[in-house]
Amino acid sequence: MMGIRTVCFVTAILMFVNHLGWLTAIPAVGALVIPYFAVVLANGGREPTANRTFRQYEPNSPAIYRPPTRPGHTRPPEE
Repeated sequence: MMGIRTVCFVTAILMFVNHLGWLTAIPAVGALVIPYFAVVLANGGREPTANRTFRQYEPNSPAIYRPPTRPGHTRPPEE
């Protein structure tokens, strides 16, 4: 699309230099409008689908470290 825009821009300049009047506006408008459509087409189609729902936050933190007990000793009460 940007190749077409470049051609429109160069054509508009050449037509302006050759004094072709209002016909110069046709490729100039093309050179100005094409980037808008290029951005719309590039960004389109990424809308969220209907089946996506809210997910509750689940922290990914490690488990609390508890050292292993030695044989014959009891573990202190957990808080």
